[in-house]
Amino acid sequence: MYKRLMEHRVREALADTPVALVIGPRRAGKTTLVRAMGERGRDYLTLDDQTVLGAARLDPSGFIRGLDRAIIDEIQRVPELLLAIKKSVDEDYRPGRFLLTGSANVLTLPRVADSLAGRMETIRLLPLAQAEILGRKPSFLESLYAGNLQRPKDPIIGDELIRIVLAGGYPEAVSRASERRRQDWIRSYLISVLTRDLRDIAEIEKLTDLPKFVRLLAEHSGQLVNYSAFGGGINVNYKTSQRYIGLLEQVFLVATLQPWYTNAIKRVIKTPKLHFLDSGVLAASRGLSLARVKADRSAFGALVESFVFAEIMKLMAWSDIRLAPFHFRDQDGHEVDIVLERDDGAIAGIEVKASATVTAGDLSGLKKLVEAAKDRLAFGVVLYDGDTIVPFGERLAAAPISCLWR
Repeated sequence: MYKRLMEHRVREALADTPVALVIGPRRAGKTTLVRAMGERGRDYLTLDDQTVLGAARLDPSGFIRGLDRAIIDEIQRVPELLLAIKKSVDEDYRPGRFLLTGSANVLTLPRVADSLAGRMETIRLLPLAQAEILGRKPSFLESLYAGNLQRPKDPIIGDELIRIVLAGGYPEAVSRASERRRQDWIRSYLISVLTRDLRDIAEIEKLTDLPKFVRLLAEHSGQLVNYSAFGGGINVNYKTSQRYIGLLEQVFLVATLQPWYTNAIKRVIKTPKLHFLDSGVLAASRGLSLARVKADRSAFGALVESFVFAEIMKLMAWSDIRLAPFHFRDQDGHEVDIVLERDDGAIAGIEVKASATVTAGDLSGLKKLVEAAKDRLAFGVVLYDGDTIVPFGERLAAAPISCLWR
């Protein structure tokens, strides 16, 4: 079993907050995490059990009334329970009373008429980070903002980097011995999420078209969002396409990355980018295998960019640094794949390259970011498929992708 970096966040929340909610994609390890935390005297109930589900739906208030120090799994299946939990907590505000998990972002569901604001802490658990798979505690974000990236002792490059990107981070996919078995699991997983989980949270007009829609999005991962073009692929309009992507965000299959901009640069693209939150799911959706990527590495660029994006999201959730993620692109085509803004306004830029070499031209976007951010820029880095840190002047460098889990 993998040691999850977010475990301490859950324990902290339970120590001083009545309700802790662990949200993230199905099969990312939420249930394993909460059941392995060793909390004594804590009842475990899962809404995947039809008997439990029926009781919760029949009488949410009565269901909660007899519970204390309980784990409730898959809370999104009966979001009305959150209102009953709110009432219970208002009557008894002791910390650590309820530990919830959800495979959809229940706080955005229209059926939830009220929230547990001030009573609940939400912890997002994504699939395994490479640091968790390798049993490490990474310091990449801290080193990035300090401008002090260190060369990893055992960098993963070349074909091995392709392998870990194709595998992604879902525990059951990572544990499978062969690539074919991993992709079989991912395809089955996608069908389950696109039918069962989405049906739990919304009415979908074209449920059978969603697998095709996801494959279409996979071809545009890492690109600017175009709702009209995406919707045209399954004959739905702009608004429906936008709604579908929002629902896929709620079940943590994709994420939209908002643009970073400043008044210092006028000609900035203010359109979000689309990313898959697991590179294994992205690869399976595009039908990419190790042999295909080795034969044509042009497809690897989008894969590795989404892989790095997801790794950064996982590190942000675990780190004590408060960061918000963006992307940067101007109308002349200069771009930075990931821009991180610290709560004090300090900026760090991350460009991702699938190649084993970096040239001065690969830093053009970061140099534009320097112009825009000025003294706010702490550091800019090009992460690439190499094993050496190469400085490119003040506050700019190229570094191995393996620095993410050093």
